Amino acid sequence: MGKAFLCGIDRDQFQPGAAPGCGIVDNPAGEPWASLVLAHGAGAPMDSPFMQATAARLAARGIQVLRFEFGYMAARREDGRRRPPSPQGQLLDEWREALAQARKVAAAPVAIGGKSMGGRMASLLADEAKPLALVCLGYPFHPAGKPEKPRVAHLERLATPTLIVQGERDALGGREQVERYSLAPAIQLAWLEAADHDLKPLVRSGHTAEGHLDRCAERVAAFLREQVAARSPSTS
Repeated sequence: MGKAFLCGIDRDQFQPGAAPGCGIVDNPAGEPWASLVLAHGAGAPMDSPFMQATAARLAARGIQVLRFEFGYMAARREDGRRRPPSPQGQLLDEWREALAQARKVAAAPVAIGGKSMGGRMASLLADEAKPLALVCLGYPFHPAGKPEKPRVAHLERLATPTLIVQGERDALGGREQVERYSLAPAIQLAWLEAADHDLKPLVRSGHTAEGHLDRCAERVAAFLREQVAARSPSTS
């Protein structure tokens, strides 16, 4: 089984690609008020431009971001050979291992999430893991080109507070399609106008990719603040 965290995850000591399966910690300038363990999507690593940009924006808003890499993606760093994702059971085991390691070093209440496949795997173990919350960025509601095979059964009964940030024209679950699903009350959807699976908008929409990433980070930060406040003991 591939390993998720195999080395120290102090960002000052780790350079992406230095060793397979390592993690990256993005720390805010001050004391973090939430920690988010973030998994990558099926085809891009933990230091892809999307993951880098998202982590930087969240850290700028006071959230500690702990990124990790699934074993199949870490292996690509060693030999450069593209591989499909590992079987679901293995991915979930690696997610559990990564979360256990991240909880040892997290500086604030821990939420989990990820881009596309990484978020879907997080959603499958969220109720078991009992994190602060779940954050999915570009959720793959169905396989590419197969809208008749939705991946939503577990989302109908999910109890973990969840935010899904989704592009309105996501080919793996656009707004018109997703709004027909029966999702659990614990799930909030934040739609980005004219955006695709990577949250990039159509040029003619007047929106920009940078602006959408900013909106995504703002929405995630607001959502996590709500969850932190809900867990805090009353001061009244």
